[in-house]
Amino acid sequence: MKGVSESLAGRVSICELGGLSLREINHVPFNEHFVPTEQYISEREKELRHYDDIWELIHKGSYPELYDVDRGWQDFYSSYVATYLERDINELISTDSITFTRFLTAVAARTGEMLNYANIASEIGVSEPTVKNWISILERTGIVYILQPYSASALNRAIKTPKIYFRDTGLACYLTKWLTADALKNSAVAGSMFETFVVSEILKSYSNEGRDYQFQIYYYRGKDKKNTVENEIDLIIEENGVLYPVEIKMTGNPKASMGSANTVLDKVPGKKRGMGVILCMIGRKTYLRENLVALPIDYI
Repeated sequence: MKGVSESLAGRVSICELGGLSLREINHVPFNEHFVPTEQYISEREKELRHYDDIWELIHKGSYPELYDVDRGWQDFYSSYVATYLERDINELISTDSITFTRFLTAVAARTGEMLNYANIASEIGVSEPTVKNWISILERTGIVYILQPYSASALNRAIKTPKIYFRDTGLACYLTKWLTADALKNSAVAGSMFETFVVSEILKSYSNEGRDYQFQIYYYRGKDKKNTVENEIDLIIEENGVLYPVEIKMTGNPKASMGSANTVLDKVPGKKRGMGVILCMIGRKTYLRENLVALPIDYI
C-alpha cells in the first residue's frame, strides 16, 4: 500500500466492497455464491424474492447512498463523477477532465462488449497505450470488470479478447444519457445493460461471501464446433473441476437452443460439464432439457 514502508504480505486481508447487491437491497439473508447446481437452486428457493420492476433497479444502480437518503439520481451521479475525477484519480491521469469524461462515456457505451482498445482510442482521439492505461485505472478503482476468455488447449479456435463490464449499471446509464428506466428498457442497449447487471450480481455473490472469483469466471466465443458459425457462452463458472455454462438473456420465453454452444465444453480434457442455466426474465424455474434450466434472475 502506498506510504507504508514495510511489506504487509500475509498480515492483511483485502475485502472487496462493491455496490449493494439485490440480496442486500431486499434484505435476503442467503449468502452463498451463485453456481447452478441442484443444491444451490434448492437452497436459494427457500429465500426467493420477486423483483417487481427490475429495470428501475438496473437504472438506479447500486450505490448505497441512493437507498439511504432521498437524493436525486442525476445529482448523485454528476457529483460522483466529478469527485472521482478530481479526487480519486487526479494523480493517475495526464489529461483534462473533459477528455477523461469522454473516455468514461465511450467505455460505458461498450459495456458487455469485447474490449477493443483501438476503437476507443480512435473515438476519443488519444493513443492506444493511453487507453490501455486508463482502462487499467478503471479496473483498479472498481469502475469496470475485465472478463477473461476461457482458455483450454482443446478450444483452439476460441477468441482470446476479454470483455469489459461496468460494475454499476446506474453509473453506465448516467454516462450514456439514459435518464429514465423506461427509456433504458426500450432502448437498443437494454440487452447489454441487462447482461452487465446480471454479471455484476454474480460477482457480488462471490465477494459478499468472501470468495475470490478470479480464475473461476470466464466467457467463451469461438468456432470450435463443427459448424462455421461463431458460438458464445456468456459465462463459464468453474468449480471443483466442473464447468457450468451460463447464458444471460433478456427474454421471458427462453429456448433450449439458447444453450446449444454448451456442448463445446465437453471437449475440455479433465473437466466435466455441469448444469447449464439461462438467467432471464422468465417467471419461474423451468427445465428445458435434463441438463439445462431457465431461471429468473431472482435466483442469483
